[in-house]
Amino acid sequence: MKTGSCLCGAVRYKAQNLRDVVACHCGQCRKQTGTYMSATGVLDTDLNIIESRGLKWFRSSRTAQRGFCQECGSVLFWKGDGKDYTAISAGSLDGKTDLKLEGHIYCDDAGDYYEIAGGGYKLAQWN
Repeated sequence: MKTGSCLCGAVRYKAQNLRDVVACHCGQCRKQTGTYMSATGVLDTDLNIIESRGLKWFRSSRTAQRGFCQECGSVLFWKGDGKDYTAISAGSLDGKTDLKLEGHIYCDDAGDYYEIAGGGYKLAQWN
């Protein structure tokens, strides 16, 4: 079981059975984070939000929404409509994660101010 939170603690969660990290370089992730989004993912049945007073969901496209803390602005979640999992910002996890960078998605949208490295292979889309 892993725990995580936003910067101020107004959103806290527990999660288990996390998949390894995927780096998303899409334009929306870059707009939200200032660079790319490094996210793990978990089945919804394995995610328990234990403090939600700061949690705000933003409809970022016609097929997905993004969860963030409305108190401190921390980027926390991505949730695709009809998907049975939630992506979790890897940086919001507490302590050592033991996760590895699995790969990259939306590489064609990557910013021109960084190079894509690590993860062994590139993924074509979020699965």
